[in-house]
Amino acid sequence: MLEIAASAAGAVASQPLHWADLGLVEGIDLGFFTIKYYSLAYLAGILLAYWHLSKMIRQPGAPMAQRHADDLFFYCTLGVIIGGRLGYATFYQPELWTTFVPDTFVSWGVLRLWDGGMSFHGGLIGVVIAIAWVSWKNGLSFIRVCDYISVNVGFGMMFGRLANFINGELWGRAVRSDIPWAMVFPGAGPEPRHPSQLYQAFGEGFVVIVVMLSLFWLTRARYRPGVMVGTFAAVISVARFTVEFFREPDAQLAEFAARTGLSMGQWLTIPLIVAAIGLVVWSLSRPAPLTPPEERKD
Repeated sequence: MLEIAASAAGAVASQPLHWADLGLVEGIDLGFFTIKYYSLAYLAGILLAYWHLSKMIRQPGAPMAQRHADDLFFYCTLGVIIGGRLGYATFYQPELWTTFVPDTFVSWGVLRLWDGGMSFHGGLIGVVIAIAWVSWKNGLSFIRVCDYISVNVGFGMMFGRLANFINGELWGRAVRSDIPWAMVFPGAGPEPRHPSQLYQAFGEGFVVIVVMLSLFWLTRARYRPGVMVGTFAAVISVARFTVEFFREPDAQLAEFAARTGLSMGQWLTIPLIVAAIGLVVWSLSRPAPLTPPEERKD
């Protein structure tokens, strides 16, 4: 009897989780319109980043004033959206540049954001361009503004990856051994898979938040230009590179990943890791400031 019970318990325990059983929905249905959680994730991440940046610049040594933070809020939002979409079309789905959907208000595939497809690396390039523009226009230190912005990126990354999971998209590879959190996703076949969205939410979001907030509030890293943005780039890039081993490549790039041994995301992340390490080494090799810079009053 005990053997039968143990066998039955083992059979139940070996059953994979099913995403469909979680009762998740893509957004809040208002009847006439559905607010997608992915959109809410972007909004929450940007607003929380703006609030925290405003709190950061009240501390001694800030490289900008509130009016500069307001400009950055606007331009970095554009950078994330435009850069993320153009990066996806360029790196992951080039056919979007020549795709047109007939009889629609917006027919060009590149502009149809609601069809899905955003690139982390494209968004990063967009944000860097936005920071460069605001810094040049206001005579600010580009590298120090990057330091302050980098502390806040983890909020949006964590919310965005959680939204990916809620939407049941961007799932992981099929598992090769029994793990209790393996999950069957709709549209991904019957095989249990890694919930890689949650891995990314942890590595690219939560870990980045903990590291960067600790670096800013508990150390003097803010007075060493380049340390914070270099650390951010290194942590998030290593997390992205690692999680890509568990993430299913985009369908159109599966053959590329099989041929090269690494996914497109990993190839794009390698130079970022090298640049991040180089930036931190350069910053730490410079003489440390004897006293914190004076707080900006303008």
